[in-house]
Amino acid sequence: MTFTAAQIAMLINGKIEGNADAGVHSFSKIEEAKEGQLAFLANPKYEDYLYATRASVIIINESLELKEKVSGTLIRVPDAYSAFATLLTRYQEMMSQQLTGIQQPSYIAASAKTGANAFIGAFAYIGENAEIGNDVKIYPHCFIGDNVKIGDHSVIHPSVIIYHHCKIGKRVIVHAGTVIGSDGFGFAPQADGSFKKVPQIGNVEIEDNVEVGANATIDRATIGSTIIREGAKLDNLIQVAHNVEVGRNTVIAAQAGVSGSTKIGNNVMIGGQAGIVGHITIADGARINAQSGVSKSIKQPNAAVTGSPAHDYTSTLRSQAISRKLPDFEKRIQELEALIKQLLAEKV
Repeated sequence: MTFTAAQIAMLINGKIEGNADAGVHSFSKIEEAKEGQLAFLANPKYEDYLYATRASVIIINESLELKEKVSGTLIRVPDAYSAFATLLTRYQEMMSQQLTGIQQPSYIAASAKTGANAFIGAFAYIGENAEIGNDVKIYPHCFIGDNVKIGDHSVIHPSVIIYHHCKIGKRVIVHAGTVIGSDGFGFAPQADGSFKKVPQIGNVEIEDNVEVGANATIDRATIGSTIIREGAKLDNLIQVAHNVEVGRNTVIAAQAGVSGSTKIGNNVMIGGQAGIVGHITIADGARINAQSGVSKSIKQPNAAVTGSPAHDYTSTLRSQAISRKLPDFEKRIQELEALIKQLLAEKV
């Protein structure tokens, strides 16, 4: 499928410089692009490639001032990265729209409901009273439990498991291998030293426009719901424990873990491998650096923390800077002590 520069510019509200009829059939990185491909330039570090690339069409920031002549057609936009992301999204939508119907073998309970233009891949299992919305794509080897609800235009990638009674909103993307609704880690210690399992009878609710990466786990609540609010983005290999709430538009990077009943606010940014204890709150806009260990509530909005246990970001950096200078401080103190001894000896 080929698109012209004019068609692309219309989709992203860009301004064309060059041949509006230049056609492209695929995407590429600017340093590797060939004729007939579309590329973009957002990072100034890659500007030199702009003048050497063979890409037929290049999306650039409207503020960029050219240093040399460019062979391809340019499309100027306010934000090249966002514009390119928009194009990739539209491309994915076009490709996925071709997938409809039910592949065999698969199992769909008689009481389950599937919406218009839904796609159910081979070896998928759809449980009793499950509700699958319009234009939902469920790829092969997925398990959708009893009474699960999946909203319109959501995409469930291969080998995802969604346990019973969980609710998935509209335009949600869940990547391969993720498990939603497995039991929370609840065990009551007994007098003999053993542990008695506490039944987990709640569910998981994922609101609209959420994306969950591959091999993540989101545990069902003991009672009530584990909730991922609208617009949140979770990376690969994340653990979200029972009764956790993740706020709107919060992003969590890979290998982070959130313990039970913690409430994370809106627009929070959590770095990779961060660990957050249970039963605390994280204020809106907080920023938690990678590998930080958060052991108490962050009450101040927009606070930045780092370290383990996590402390104020700026203060921690100052402390680290001072600690690196400690050997020099020790040497200077030793020299000062020697000087004082020498002066005292001379007086005697």
